[in-house]
Amino acid sequence: QVQLVESGGGLVEAGGSLRLSCAASGRTLLSYYMAWLRQIPGKEREFVARIPWNGRNAYYADSVKGRFTISRDNAKNTVSLQMNSLKPEDTAVYYCAADVNSDLRYDYWGQGTQVTVSS
Repeated sequence: QVQLVESGGGLVEAGGSLRLSCAASGRTLLSYYMAWLRQIPGKEREFVARIPWNGRNAYYADSVKGRFTISRDNAKNTVSLQMNSLKPEDTAVYYCAADVNSDLRYDYWGQGTQVTVSS
């Protein structure tokens, strides 16, 4: 079992920055793809960013490309999402997730952290 705990959400003005962190316990994340997804109330959860075990060739949703950066520290068992140039449409609950089998299905989820961007 893997437990994921997100932190770093909050309220920020448009154009500002936030850094989300995801700390894992229970098992090492070393071999897993890790991802951030987000959900707006009433809408389906959507993909934000994804990073393989070696930290190379991260993949981003078009809506955040160039503004968000996903990174990981395997030694600390953490994954982060640096969010710059935030827009009101980035307002959502952000979730950290682990893809154990590298099949684009997420096996473990955090509880989510709220990000609110004011205009």
